[in-house]
Amino acid sequence: MKIAFISDIHGNAVALEAVIEDVKQKNIDKVCVLGDICFRGPEPKRSLDLIRSLQTDVIKGNADEWVVRGVQKGEVPDKVLSMMNKERDWTVSQLEKTDLDYLKGLPKELHFEIDGVGIHAFHATPNNLFDVVLPNTDDSGIMEKLMSNANAQIYIYAHIHKPYIRFINGQVVMNIGSVGLPFDGLTKSSYGLVQINNGGFSVSIERVDFTIQKVIDQYQEGNYPNANMMINVVKEARL
Repeated sequence: MKIAFISDIHGNAVALEAVIEDVKQKNIDKVCVLGDICFRGPEPKRSLDLIRSLQTDVIKGNADEWVVRGVQKGEVPDKVLSMMNKERDWTVSQLEKTDLDYLKGLPKELHFEIDGVGIHAFHATPNNLFDVVLPNTDDSGIMEKLMSNANAQIYIYAHIHKPYIRFINGQVVMNIGSVGLPFDGLTKSSYGLVQINNGGFSVSIERVDFTIQKVIDQYQEGNYPNANMMINVVKEARL
């Protein structure tokens, strides 16, 4: 069985479409979505509609929480708080009440087993939508922050937009990166792939091209409040 884990679309429906097409071409059996669907991109509504059309498991990310209730002081640096709430207000203006209700009601983690292989998936950490666990965190930090809440063979998260795979004590930790806003310098969408067969498994990070210029044009034509900065992020794949 092949399972794709996608996350951090951030309103980039162009990239999301490219990833969905890649998933179809690879004959993947199931897609799981680990949050951050709408905020900070030029097509929040279409991104959410595409995710909902998958009719699959979706959990909440910190950016989904922000869309629902706004960005609060202390969650981001003070100097960007006002602009991020302007971006949030623009995003909400593109959505309907039913969309906000959907985001509000999303669960915060997935835990399931296939052929004896346990998978625990969440957005940032099992306990917090906002915590940051970076690729260079030592093994003890990874185990404490990501692996202590459930017994699984594979732990999968997103949030940091920097994909990586680690092996710790025979278990796997995978960050799946970002579909819409990669931060690792590679201007390609990222998602995680888990393949399970007769109790064995493999994991990989998949990268997918998308039409960057189309996304840039959408930021400009849609009068996005922070267009220049977000265009630079998309062009450079760095925050």
